[in-house]
Amino acid sequence: MEGQIIELEKKYWHGVENNDYDTVKNLTLFPCIVAGKNGVQSISETDFKNMFDSGQTNKIKVLNIYDVKEKLIAENTAVIGYRLDFEIVDHSQKGPIKCACTSTWVKENNKWACVLHTETELEKNQ
Repeated sequence: MEGQIIELEKKYWHGVENNDYDTVKNLTLFPCIVAGKNGVQSISETDFKNMFDSGQTNKIKVLNIYDVKEKLIAENTAVIGYRLDFEIVDHSQKGPIKCACTSTWVKENNKWACVLHTETELEKNQ
């Protein structure tokens, strides 16, 4: 189990980077809960697809995933926390955006999927 969830997270972020909806969808258990600077949302698969297709999600480039903490809670439930550095493509931002992220993954029918994800943008000097 050690290292398996971070590999799923990396696969998810790679799907986001490449606008690969099928990969992202297959790694998500809907409705999923997302918490971040816009509050807390429960997102259905239909709403998620609409957000993805409409370009509401920015095109990003993941720079680094590090400081990973994983914990298997039960045979079918795991939590992970990590730091993420990324940049938004085609924006004139100064430097990367740094976030602390957490996810909860559950295993159903022998397949892991994310049911909860949080992102907290960190101060520039963190």
